[in-house]
Amino acid sequence: MSKKNIDTSGLTLAKGKELKGDDYYEIKALEDITIAVVCDGVGSAMQGAQAAKRTCQFLVNSLKNRPKSWTMEKSIKHFIVNINHILYKESMLDYEREELVTTLTLVVIEGDRLYGANVGDSRIYLHRATELTQLSEDHAMDEEGMENVLTSAIGLQEDVEPYYFENNLQSKDRILLCSDGLYNELDNETIKASMHMNASFLVKKASKKVQDNLPDDTTAVLLEIKELDSRLRYKQSDLKVAQTYNKGDVIDGYVLKKSLIQNNRTWLCEKRGQEYVIKFAPAEVIDNEKMLDIFVKEVWIAKRLKAGFFPKVAVPRNRTHRYYIMTLIKGVTLKEYTEKKPLSIDLSVELGTFLLKMSQYLIKQDMVHGDIKPENIMVYTSKNDKVSFKMVDFGSITEAYSDVTRAGTPSYLAPERFTQAPVNEQTEIYAIGATLYEAMTQKLPFGEIEPFQTPSFDKNVKEPSELNSIVPTWLDSVLLRAVESNTNKRYNNYSEMQYELSNPEKVKPYFYESTSFIKQHEFMVYKVGFIGMLVLNIVQFLMR
Repeated sequence: MSKKNIDTSGLTLAKGKELKGDDYYEIKALEDITIAVVCDGVGSAMQGAQAAKRTCQFLVNSLKNRPKSWTMEKSIKHFIVNINHILYKESMLDYEREELVTTLTLVVIEGDRLYGANVGDSRIYLHRATELTQLSEDHAMDEEGMENVLTSAIGLQEDVEPYYFENNLQSKDRILLCSDGLYNELDNETIKASMHMNASFLVKKASKKVQDNLPDDTTAVLLEIKELDSRLRYKQSDLKVAQTYNKGDVIDGYVLKKSLIQNNRTWLCEKRGQEYVIKFAPAEVIDNEKMLDIFVKEVWIAKRLKAGFFPKVAVPRNRTHRYYIMTLIKGVTLKEYTEKKPLSIDLSVELGTFLLKMSQYLIKQDMVHGDIKPENIMVYTSKNDKVSFKMVDFGSITEAYSDVTRAGTPSYLAPERFTQAPVNEQTEIYAIGATLYEAMTQKLPFGEIEPFQTPSFDKNVKEPSELNSIVPTWLDSVLLRAVESNTNKRYNNYSEMQYELSNPEKVKPYFYESTSFIKQHEFMVYKVGFIGMLVLNIVQFLMR
C-alpha cells in the first residue's frame, strides 16, 4: 500500500501522573507496504517497557527488509518467534525469570491486503461502513476476575504461537491497534463512533473519562485507507539454481573467473572491468525448502548490514539465478596473515577493538556473528596504507540466543556451546578471545578441537606471554578473562572487554585459583620482603 493512499496517526499516554509508561508503538509507511505495531510492556515485569520498545523496533526493521521470496505470513510468524526467543532467553540468562515481557499487535498493509497478528490482550479492530469488528484474539483467562491474567505474551515462554489473520481491504476502511488501556475505558460503541477522528482523539477521550488520571498506559494507532493500491504484491522469486557453476560461465553479465571456496558456490567474477565476489545458493535448495530458507535469510541479513565492518552487498533486481554480490576485499585472511609471524601488539588491540565494535553493532540488531575466527577475517591495506580488517561469512550470522549449539568452528566455540547453550555475548566474547590468542601466539587456548569432539576445558590456559614474550601482562589478563571456561569469570558484555582493551592501566591482574599466593601478590611480597630486609639491616646496625 503506497503511503500516499493511507493516513496514519498514533498516541500513547502514561497512566496517572507518570511521564513515561510501558507502552510503545511504531508506524512505518513505505512505498509498497505500511507496518504498524503496538506493544504493551507487562507491568509486573521489571523490563516490560524495554521489551515493548525492542519488539516494535525489531519487527518493523525486520519486515521492512524482509526476504522478498517469503510470503508475508511466513515473514510475520518467523520474526515474531525470533523476538520472543531472544527476549525469553535473555530474561533467563540475566534475571533467571521472565522479565522482558510484552503484548503485541501487528498489522501489515500491502496492496489491497491486510495481514495481522497478535500475542496477548492488545487488540486490532477493523471499522468498515457501520460495523466495528475485533480481528485479533485475546490471550487472557476467561474466568471472572482473571481477565487481566495473560495466557500468552512475547517473552513469557520459550515458544510462542501468535494469532494470525488476513483480510481483503476496502476503500475507507479504518484499522485500530490499541493496548488494553484504551478498550478498558471506551466501549465498542464509543470506539466505533470515534473512529472517524484520529488516534490522539481516541486516547484523549479515554483520558478525559477518568479525569486525566488513566489507571493504565493507553495507546492507539489508527490507519485509514483513503483508496486501494491495486499494484501486485510481491511473489516468490522464480530464480534458477544450477547444479554446478564453472569458470567462464556468464551469469547476468558477471563472468566467473575463479572459485574461492571448494564447493564452487563462491566465485571471483568480473563485470564491465570491475571485479566482485558472487555467492550462489547451494544446489541443495532445489529440493530442500529448509536449505532455501537458510540461504534467503543469509541474503536478507547481508543486505541489512550497512556498517563498514562487512563487505558491501547487492542483490541485482533483474537477476535470473539465486545469488548475491559482494565487493571484493583485496587482502588475505587473518589465518594466512599470521602463519609466519604473530600479530603485533598494536594490531592485536586494533583487531580486538574491531571485533568488539562489530559485535556491538550486531547485538543492537539482536544478532550475533556465530563463527568468529581468523579464516573469516580479511586483512587488507586501506587507501591510506593502514592495515585494516573486514568480517566476512554472512551465512553464520544469526539471531542472538539462537539454539545453534555447534554451529560455528569447534576450536573457537565457548565451552558452554558444547552443552546446548545458545549463542550470546559471552559465547561471542570467547570466540573473540580465542581469535586474538591465536593471532598473537599461533596457538589455540585449548588446542585444536575436531568436529563432533567433546573436549575437556579443565586445564588452565597458558598465559599468552609464555608463548610470545612481547605480550604485556595487562593483555595476558584481558585474553585469559575472555577465554575463561567459567562464565562467572568471563566478561559478560562486549563493553567490559572493550573498556579494558582501551585502558591498559585499569586492567586488574587475572589469576587462576591454582596460581600461587606469591605470584598473585608479587608486588606485596617484594614490598614486605624489602621492608623486612631494611628493618633487619637497621637492627643489625644498631646492635654493633
